[in-house]
Amino acid sequence: MRNFCLVLSQCLLGLVLSSSAMATELSDFKQMSGTLNIAGGTAHIPVMKKAAQAIMTTNPEIRITIAGGGSGVGAKQVGKGLVEIGNTGRPLKPKEAAQGLNSYPFAIDGVAVIVHPDNSVANLTQAQVIDIYAGKISNWKQVGGADAAIHIYTRDEASGTRSVFVKKLLNKGSVVNSANVVASNGAMKSAVSRDKGAIGYSSVGYIDAMVKAPSLDGVTPTNEACANGDYPVVRKLFMNTKGEPSGLTKQFIDYIFSADGAKYIQASGYIPVAAQ
Repeated sequence: MRNFCLVLSQCLLGLVLSSSAMATELSDFKQMSGTLNIAGGTAHIPVMKKAAQAIMTTNPEIRITIAGGGSGVGAKQVGKGLVEIGNTGRPLKPKEAAQGLNSYPFAIDGVAVIVHPDNSVANLTQAQVIDIYAGKISNWKQVGGADAAIHIYTRDEASGTRSVFVKKLLNKGSVVNSANVVASNGAMKSAVSRDKGAIGYSSVGYIDAMVKAPSLDGVTPTNEACANGDYPVVRKLFMNTKGEPSGLTKQFIDYIFSADGAKYIQASGYIPVAAQ
């Protein structure tokens, strides 16, 4: 994992975009029209919205709709032809890929534990997080916090964020059945911000003053830490299409890989990935 992230640090943070010579610009959309529908992973939404707004401002003959629903929804809807781009925060499952889907990784994101801003716990170990989500630790006092019950929040099993969290942070450990299930990164942040006993997890790109991200084994979850290998809970964000994209769909994907797209990705708290 560390070697993987060191490569990211060298290649991605420097924005070495191999496709820069063929980068799509906003002017390329001026002669186009039509509708592009996008749905799926909620971590993708800030990037997609920034790109869509710029494109539709340039050309009002283009309409781009963006919906969430999670990675499972993204893969399902694009597979059924209900949207042109289905976003996932994880690689496609074999059954999803078998629908004839193509994947385009465009960003690197970290997944981090979040708590209420007033929570005094500043650091958690991976072992403690595993025990909390398994129900073995049920009071914040057991990890150096206040004498108060821990309220566990999680995502549904189709969530890409949950998939990475369970696999890489919980080491495929269990999540108690009593955990509160929320539908998106945004919903997770809102729920945790309202509950002083809460513990949840979200995309690093969604972390702001509404919640607090304790360090994990002494490492603060930041993009820099993800890129240099210090923080291990990372994933790629994917755009997926049914077959080879064409027309407005292809143009939009190319634009995400352009210099403008890299700016939107960075502004959303993620690390750009070069087109493959």
